[in-house]
Amino acid sequence: MDIASIDSVEGMEKSLLAAANVALEDAARQGATMAEVSIGQGQGMSVTVRKGEIETVEHNRDKSIGITVFFGHKSGNASSTDFSESAIRASVKSACNIARYTEEDPFNGLADPELMAMQFPDLDLYHPWSVTMDGAIELAGRCEAAALDTDARISNTEGATVSSHDGIDLYVNSHGFTGFSQGSRHSISCSVIAGEAENMQRDYWYDSKRKSQDLDTPENIGLQTAKRTVRRLGAGKIKTGEYPVIFEPSVSSSLISHLNSAISGSSLYRKASFLLDKKGEQIFPENINIYEQPFLKGASGSAAFDAEGVATRENRIVEDGVLQQYLLSSYSARKLGLVTTGNAGGVHNLCLDSTIDGGLEEMIGSLNKGIVITELIGFGVNNVTGDYSRGAFGFYVEKGEIIRPVQEFTIAGNLIDMFQKISAVGNDIDKKRNIRCGSIMIDNLTVAGE
Repeated sequence: MDIASIDSVEGMEKSLLAAANVALEDAARQGATMAEVSIGQGQGMSVTVRKGEIETVEHNRDKSIGITVFFGHKSGNASSTDFSESAIRASVKSACNIARYTEEDPFNGLADPELMAMQFPDLDLYHPWSVTMDGAIELAGRCEAAALDTDARISNTEGATVSSHDGIDLYVNSHGFTGFSQGSRHSISCSVIAGEAENMQRDYWYDSKRKSQDLDTPENIGLQTAKRTVRRLGAGKIKTGEYPVIFEPSVSSSLISHLNSAISGSSLYRKASFLLDKKGEQIFPENINIYEQPFLKGASGSAAFDAEGVATRENRIVEDGVLQQYLLSSYSARKLGLVTTGNAGGVHNLCLDSTIDGGLEEMIGSLNKGIVITELIGFGVNNVTGDYSRGAFGFYVEKGEIIRPVQEFTIAGNLIDMFQKISAVGNDIDKKRNIRCGSIMIDNLTVAGE
């Protein structure tokens, strides 16, 4: 980052802080006992090239301020995209009017002041990309061309996209807490269509990083897109039965996301979770460990504090298969008679340790018969009962080798049983996501095909 951009960042921080202080001071003047302000400003661009031609070009600049006020245990909030002093004061007035007419909720309020973050390490999250629009168009064109040139059976394309966004966010509250977070996110993606006789298939691939220089090359992303698409050609059906199932890294994180939903405070206090009252119980095999790492440099979910200013920490969620704690904000923690875990706004780099020295290839090699899942379709998951049923696309495996692609089938089970039946977690970790895990193998899932 050059000196000019540093000056720009410092100027933006001062501007955001001044606007937030106007809101806090006006909330106190209007009688609020507590208040919090979330304010942010960012910019970005996105270009899509399809069939070698520019299809879309987008520029965006966004800013917003959200204000929450408390009158005792009554609360109200309002938001605006106008940072002028008059607009901010009008928003504060609206929030205060709402709060005065809402019912008391004894669990309302800011997180406790002693829980506020005190240290703000450099997490290496902010790396604006100075790519020009012409440069982005060229990168997208190279990505799509690489995909189209890979195989003659690739007959059409949905295009390649290059996008970039960076911004600064600020959270302040009447405890005196002030916390800035800066971040950037850049990506290159591609999607193509392959055809053989009457069989048509599509697939995609992408990369996403905080630093543009860490992105995979557009040519390699295009190549991977083409390979993933062509390998789907000739997909048929599979016989209904019980099979071991491997979820490749691009879809395995969805299984852990269902754990997140089930142990979130809002699901628990509403008694809408299949893991209600399961803390301290064995819900995974003994070799499964799941934990947060909020201070990983450059990672997708890294943060020094959560959405309430509470210091993040390396929470141990599952240890030796045993559920150790829930994911709580201050409100949900009070509802449950517990203490916030620093998870207002979600998890921060949730990691699942590998259990084998290998990844997808080694898992496939271990199967006599089974299925590899590369795409999940639909949202048939019941968070209350844990019942799981989703359409899928994948590959049938016999004697350690992929035999053919398969489609139009459903995998079904119950998440409690599925978690218990995890037999392997690979070391092929997908680090692009906030949930960081490798391939996951589950023994004996019901597959409904023909």
